[in-house]
Amino acid sequence: MLDTADRSRVAELTEREERTFRNDHPRSLELAERAKRSLLAGVPMHWMAKWPGGFPVFVAEAHGVRFVDVDGREYVDLCLGDTGAMTGHSPDATVAALAEQAERGITLMLPTEDAAWVGEELARRFGLPYWQFALTATDANRFVIRLAREITARPKVLVFNWCYHGTVDETFVTLRDGRVVARRGNLGPPVPLDVTTRVVEFNDVDALERELGHGDVACVLTEPALTNVGIVHPELGFHDALRELTRRTETLLIVDETHTICCGPGGFTAANGLEPDLLTIGKPIAGGVPAAAYGFSSNVAQRVVEHIELEDVDVGGVGGTLAANALSLAAMRATLQHVLTSEAFARMIPLAGRFTAGVEEAIGHHGAPWHVTQLGCRAEYLFRPDRPTNGAEAASAGDFELERLMHLYALNRGVLLTPFHNMALMSPATTEVDVDRHTEVFGEALAELTA
Repeated sequence: MLDTADRSRVAELTEREERTFRNDHPRSLELAERAKRSLLAGVPMHWMAKWPGGFPVFVAEAHGVRFVDVDGREYVDLCLGDTGAMTGHSPDATVAALAEQAERGITLMLPTEDAAWVGEELARRFGLPYWQFALTATDANRFVIRLAREITARPKVLVFNWCYHGTVDETFVTLRDGRVVARRGNLGPPVPLDVTTRVVEFNDVDALERELGHGDVACVLTEPALTNVGIVHPELGFHDALRELTRRTETLLIVDETHTICCGPGGFTAANGLEPDLLTIGKPIAGGVPAAAYGFSSNVAQRVVEHIELEDVDVGGVGGTLAANALSLAAMRATLQHVLTSEAFARMIPLAGRFTAGVEEAIGHHGAPWHVTQLGCRAEYLFRPDRPTNGAEAASAGDFELERLMHLYALNRGVLLTPFHNMALMSPATTEVDVDRHTEVFGEALAELTA
């Protein structure tokens, strides 16, 4: 982190950038003021109030890796909906499939041929033979937790400290002095989190063995690499130990690939030969249309079917009227078949390497005590010199003031990063020119911060 003496410089630059932002976005400001009369905090989703600048940019249109705001300003988008638009905005194949399906029917509570095609394709990519669909990865995670509890007759879920699996009650949790407690910002938790959840640090095999030893954990839910608190890679042998321990204790292993699909067509799971019992994924698989999926091993699928009476399949807290709707399935099929392909990843991942190299060079040139980490076609920098090995170390590198400044500095120069943790994502439409523009802006920001 920058030391205390540099805080005045951070504040000075932030004030300047906020003034520039406000002056450059009169129409967005006008819409933000109007929205305050009908929307909570003036935004359609409350977390949008956190965007740096005092109000969010209002978007007019987006195509590929660029979008234009209502003030006519164009941006290179490296946020890409925080993975939701990892395909690039409105990919042609997905848009065409949506238009065709919309004319034939949007939602029916009945299957289409696309459902079978997508199930087969997900099985091919991830190695799990049976699939179901939801509208968000949060829903998929909720559903598999319920199913895991049902078939194991165990009450608890185990997650890793500072994990993120959407707004799932059991997972918005952390460790404080060794105690399991609600994470800061957890609104209205239904029960104390230690009732539902065990928590250990990522990469801590001894702690994992200890907590699974209680015999009350239905499932371990994990990203194969942490992503939403900065990127934390698994240490050598960690996934082997995780799989061995879950099997030994008869605990189900759920891998959440929603962000780590950045590692390739079959995510981290296929790229590294993981063998989960269940797998969840959402966000980009339908080109930005709400859609998610969750897969089962043969053994787990059989156990699920055996535990649910036919009379009860519609009232078990799993599913939803719009889940597996025809429009989402058509978008998933087109996106998987034509957009998130092996050829696309072969371009996207090296671009993330280029981004990482550019940021590393700037950090070294200016002597900033920061680092950048790549995961597939994703890259992110943190405000500490050493790469974290667990969630607590990554969280300790958070710097709210610097995060907001770096984001706003880039935005004012036509580059959009994720607003809350400065992540960059490559899409099939991203180019070297786009990446190099960020490198240029990042270097300018460091030059001003270290002057």
